[in-house]
Amino acid sequence: MLTTDLTTLRREFHAIAEVSGKEYHTAKKVVEVLQTLNPTEVISPIGGTGVIAVFDSFQEGPTILFRCELDALPIQEINTFAHRSITEGVSHKCGHDGHLTSMLGLAKQLSQTPPKKGKVLLVFQPAEENGEGAKAILEDDKFDTLSPDYVFAFHNLPGYPLNKIIYKPASFTASVKSIIIKLHGKTAHAAEPEHGDNPALALSRILQESLKLANNNPDDEKLTVITPIHINMGELAYGISAGYGELHLTVRTWTEDYLEHISDQIVALSKKIASEENLTPEIAFTQHFQANENHPEAMEHLLSAIKECDLPAAERAYPFKWGEDFGLFTQKYKGAMFGIGSGENCPALHNPDYDYPDEITPVAVRLFHQIALRIAEVYQTA
Repeated sequence: MLTTDLTTLRREFHAIAEVSGKEYHTAKKVVEVLQTLNPTEVISPIGGTGVIAVFDSFQEGPTILFRCELDALPIQEINTFAHRSITEGVSHKCGHDGHLTSMLGLAKQLSQTPPKKGKVLLVFQPAEENGEGAKAILEDDKFDTLSPDYVFAFHNLPGYPLNKIIYKPASFTASVKSIIIKLHGKTAHAAEPEHGDNPALALSRILQESLKLANNNPDDEKLTVITPIHINMGELAYGISAGYGELHLTVRTWTEDYLEHISDQIVALSKKIASEENLTPEIAFTQHFQANENHPEAMEHLLSAIKECDLPAAERAYPFKWGEDFGLFTQKYKGAMFGIGSGENCPALHNPDYDYPDEITPVAVRLFHQIALRIAEVYQTA
């Protein structure tokens, strides 16, 4: 599969962008391409609309998993190129079309030059953007027997030199969790608010007290980013004193343990303030992205493969503050996530004018393939 073929394929995926959990046409096309590359097995569907291709040497050895994503974002594309999204209000503004195309390029490489030991799993994961896809894959009964020894993934990185590999030991991305705080009071006439329990003051107090916990300093191991996302109270009815309100916050820290610590503090202060204001709190969590914890052994294989491929690389000083649900894989298995530069002038991720740079694809394919070959070779000589 030539680079030009992968570029054409990537642009076909770009045009049929689908949101999280609805990647039906994307998954179907992935399966169609895989069937031309003779994997040992194609598991589909898994974890919803997911697909896994298995390349098995049928020789004892390590099981190496590489993961990409299928979903696009609910963002209207403003680009006018020929391969622009045909789906109104949905487009690939995170580069998952390029990630999955790179994985298909790897499938082609594996069909031609497979590892001599063990097996390789290529995971085409749905629903990364809402944090549900990795969990769905890992909890699917079909995944139970696969048992990877190592897991790897990459993300393209606008703002970095094109094709430069960006890595970091330990945490690569932040732990992220969103908190929904609902406050139940009592509705009353706006002329007689004393006969009700209005949540306005409590919402204000919870917001202010929560933001006092913030520490948006990337150099600090106790980094805490607290972002107000949504606030809602009452109705546009000027004769009614509201009896219900809610506040949504997103919290980011470098580690899972510290995320739990901060979350517990926000929950505690919310309950305390609610009690003082005669309100009943209801607290829920959503879109939990666990930190990508790069394992020393996986990092050793990654760094060796970078050197063997003679690729430019740089170590990042601190993790990225965005969440990535590949963290569920690295929390469970020895793994590593890394980045590949998309160009210093490339529009930022999630911007309506972003488009994945196709120059990245052959680099991703070559590096993934070298990781697979190297781990199998190390196992063979051990």
